This record gives sequence, structure tokens and C-alpha cells, in this order.
Amino acid sequence: MSEKSLLTFPCTFAIKAMGKSSPELDLLVVEIVRRHTPNLGEGAVSSRPSRGGNYTAITVVIEANSRQQLDAIYLDLNRSPHILMTL
Repeated sequence: MSEKSLLTFPCTFAIKAMGKSSPELDLLVVEIVRRHTPNLGEGAVSSRPSRGGNYTAITVVIEANSRQQLDAIYLDLNRSPHILMTL
């Protein structure tokens, strides 16, 4: 049985990760994403603190090449104890 995808690869894809605010959170998310997408474009990373400043949402826009690549990125992000949620 083949798995249908709503995405057509390659495509631009926004990966979102949230965690407790810290100066290292951006670097951690970028490091994890770069394991699977070494060539991040200029301006690919943005962050936004929560209203209270306790949490930060990091968005990394990549050129995704396959479903397997996206699955691997999300698996690595979710393994990190510093990442509370991914979208």
C-alpha cells in the first residue's frame, strides 16, 4: 500500500518548534534542522516569544525534498528535551 502525500516535492515547507525561552533554543532548532537540510537560505529562521515571554516559537523555512526528510527532522526535534511541541 503506498502512502499518498498532499505535498509535491521539492517544496518550500515551514517547520515550527516551540520550547521554553532561552538564548540557545534558536541555535538548537537550527542545528537539528541543518542535520537534514545543510543549505538553509538567508532569512530562513524566525522566532517569536509568547506573550509572557516564557516560551518561544521558532520557524525554519526549508526546501523539502521528501517526506522521509521531513519525518527525520520532526523525529529529531521531538527527541530533544528542550522542544515542547512541533507543528
